[in-house]
Amino acid sequence: MNYLPLSEYKRKWIFTHQSLPIPEQELADIKPMTEARAAQLWQEFISKDSPTPDHFGKQDWPTHQSVWTQRLVWQQAWDDDGDLPDEFLAHFPWEDNITVYFCYDKHNIVETHWGVFKRYWKNFLFYDDKPILLGRRRKEVAMFEQSGEVVIGKRD
Repeated sequence: MNYLPLSEYKRKWIFTHQSLPIPEQELADIKPMTEARAAQLWQEFISKDSPTPDHFGKQDWPTHQSVWTQRLVWQQAWDDDGDLPDEFLAHFPWEDNITVYFCYDKHNIVETHWGVFKRYWKNFLFYDDKPILLGRRRKEVAMFEQSGEVVIGKRD
């Protein structure tokens, strides 16, 4: 089994919070991974050694300055109750049905589709301590920071 039922996910409240409701049919497209599957994906796509973004070492691509090409602010869109900034969306020329992974740490990854992420990005960012967004078979990446900024780029 690769996914947990949303009801068993330790952070399910970020997707069921009253202030940012997600319709039931859209909740079905938000799939928290089991710890084992998350660890496998983390090791394959992010880091073989570091369990969290705070522990990235020089061998991990997120620490390579050449990856990151732009720094943007997402906090203003959050405060203004807006959509993801256009400058951010322009970096991700993805179809809405592209599978994306929102990676909080080695044991905490949520799979969804790009369209779902775009509509409910604020829910995902309740935890904004350097989660990484990547798409299946895509090079474009983003890492969100608690400062309200996001760095975007292309991974190696």
